[in-house]
Amino acid sequence: MSNLELDRSESWLTREELDAARERLPILYVDAVPVRVDERGAVSAVGLLLRASDGAINRELVSGRVLYHERVRDALIRHIEKDLGPMALPQIPASPQPFTVAEYFPTPGVTPFHDPRQHAVSLAFVVPVAGDCQPQQDALDLAWLTPAEAVSPALLEEMDGGHGVLLRQAMAHLGHPL
Repeated sequence: MSNLELDRSESWLTREELDAARERLPILYVDAVPVRVDERGAVSAVGLLLRASDGAINRELVSGRVLYHERVRDALIRHIEKDLGPMALPQIPASPQPFTVAEYFPTPGVTPFHDPRQHAVSLAFVVPVAGDCQPQQDALDLAWLTPAEAVSPALLEEMDGGHGVLLRQAMAHLGHPL
């Protein structure tokens, strides 16, 4: 096996090992705001997932862990395809640059970002998708909204754990009025 042919298992830690690591270490994540762009490169729509978790239904961004020995770019592709389907066709540059870094804490109020399971550091990206997107895995729905609809107060209230804050930051990064 060459050093480029590495075995990367989806579950690089057992559930018990992951729980133990989450108690001691920040875990690296990626958050992605999927967007559709027009022929000029301007954002025309923002994709938001609808998920049911912990007895609540919330709008969310694409999000997930970066696995051991996985490039950030590969983690973005994996999570986008996991949530939006294999035909989403994400347009990720060779060297992606996050628009912000979000630090999630298990204690509410430390930052606007909260994850009751762990301390996590997430690199957040805006990712254009060009293909057919269908909600996958545990996503119930995928809604494409205009940038103005995406930052409406009513919609932002449907987002939990700080995803609404990330969405507002993404729209500001793209030059959309808030």
